[in-house]
Amino acid sequence: MSLINYLTTIRFEFGAIKALAEDLKALGIARPLVVTDRGIVASGLIDRLHAALPGGRAEFLFDATPSNPTEEAARAALALYREGECDGLIAFGGGSPIDLAKCVALMATHEPRLQPYAFIDGGLERITAKVAPIIAIPTTAGTGAEVGRAALVTLDDGRKVAVISPHIIPKRAVCDPELTLGMPPRLTAATGMDALSHCIETYLSPRVNPPADAIALDGAARIIASIEKASSESADRQARWEMMMGALEGGLTFQKGLGAVHALSHALGSLKEPSLHHGTLNAVLLPPVLRFNAGHVGNKYERLAAAMGLPQGTDLAVFIEGLNQRLGLPAKLGEMGVTRAVIPEMTEKALRDHSTATNPRSATWEDYEALLTESI
Repeated sequence: MSLINYLTTIRFEFGAIKALAEDLKALGIARPLVVTDRGIVASGLIDRLHAALPGGRAEFLFDATPSNPTEEAARAALALYREGECDGLIAFGGGSPIDLAKCVALMATHEPRLQPYAFIDGGLERITAKVAPIIAIPTTAGTGAEVGRAALVTLDDGRKVAVISPHIIPKRAVCDPELTLGMPPRLTAATGMDALSHCIETYLSPRVNPPADAIALDGAARIIASIEKASSESADRQARWEMMMGALEGGLTFQKGLGAVHALSHALGSLKEPSLHHGTLNAVLLPPVLRFNAGHVGNKYERLAAAMGLPQGTDLAVFIEGLNQRLGLPAKLGEMGVTRAVIPEMTEKALRDHSTATNPRSATWEDYEALLTESI
């Protein structure tokens, strides 16, 4: 079994979930709360988790995670955590269950309101090492949340914010590509583009972190080489392995911060209607933001293109647009149900988002308004 220690302890291998009992024992978790969603339960994937648990079944399971985690859902999961006198969490699913589990782990050991811990409200310093232990088991190759130091959540006041702290990084990440075999093509494509956007945006971030840059370039190369095959051949084991590794690497580079793609997708993700998939949003927003940032990143576009095996002189924005089309993803936000009526609110939220600070080109209200207009 391959063990990686970088930010946290990572099991990465086909069948890695079978060692779950060892991870629970190592963390001293005897009564875990499993946080997942109803899609995972309906798909039958939850049976793989039950089989790996010491008792053969999860005694305490919260499956009402919404597609975009909310403070309300975190309170409901916290109530079950306390009712079961749980001592840790297992997050099983995509980024939403993993982020929700991080919020529950925080609320279980701190004041049970999330607003004080929002990064934009100075919450970083309020989060201590008392956070309950989490084991994160991703079932998609996209968010990198299993090694991320942030949880995205919509607060009761309607704001979608990031709760950020090294203390909420899961204590164990169990990355088993076998769990992604058979994932539908559209979901494979959307989550894969999410992972690619992480690698690209963190690489373009102006913060100096050469090790993270190297990881981001490697992740982008793996994803570009495998995303189309993984999306068209759901049982291709090597493509699934590469996609999960690329997603993991995207998560490992979050330390550099993201950029305007994520500032905008975080804002749009706060909409109640339509409910928008984060990875699909990133896919649509990536080309216009790449055009916006051109000329402000030195030779990084050329280095990205080389790492991804693209011909010299490739226009990255045009390439991503073509990739989205081949993957069957929308070209515009309007195809996802977004209308121009939301532009003022989304512009304001993007401008206040924490990812704006690490975009390589300073973005103003007018810039975000123009990017949204172009994208719709």
